[in-house]
Amino acid sequence: MVQIIAGKKGKGKTKHLLDRANAAVKESAGSIVYLDKSSKHMYELSNKIRLINVNEYPITSSEGFIGLICGVISQDHDLEIMFFDSFLKLACLEGEDISETIATLEKISEKYHVTFVLSVSIDAENMPEDVKAHVVVSL
Repeated sequence: MVQIIAGKKGKGKTKHLLDRANAAVKESAGSIVYLDKSSKHMYELSNKIRLINVNEYPITSSEGFIGLICGVISQDHDLEIMFFDSFLKLACLEGEDISETIATLEKISEKYHVTFVLSVSIDAENMPEDVKAHVVVSL
C-alpha cells in the first residue's frame, strides 16, 4: 500500500509524518524505517524507528532511489512500514511525473507486504489522476 500525505511546502506534512511514525511503532510487530534528507528529526522519532539519511548515499535518479528501497527491504525481513519525508527530493523527482515511481512502489509494496507513507509537496488536486487515489491526507 502506498499512502500520500500531500500539500504545499510548509503546511505541516513533516510533523504529521513524524506523528504517524511514532504512533505506528506502538502498534507494529515488525520494523519501521523513516527516510529523510538529513538526521535533524532524529530526536523527534521513537528510538525503535530506524532513521536513514538518504543524503549519505549517491542517489541521482528515481531508479537509484528504488534500488535503495529494495536494498533496505532485502536486509529487513520483518519490515512493515517505511515513511518518506520530502519524497520528491529523496526520489529525485522534483518537477517530474511521479506516476511511474508510485506504480513501482505499489508493486514492491504488494510483493513484500510493506506499506509506504510518503510526504509529497504537491497539492492533491495538482497530482496525476492515477496518483490521487493514494492521497490519505491533504494539508
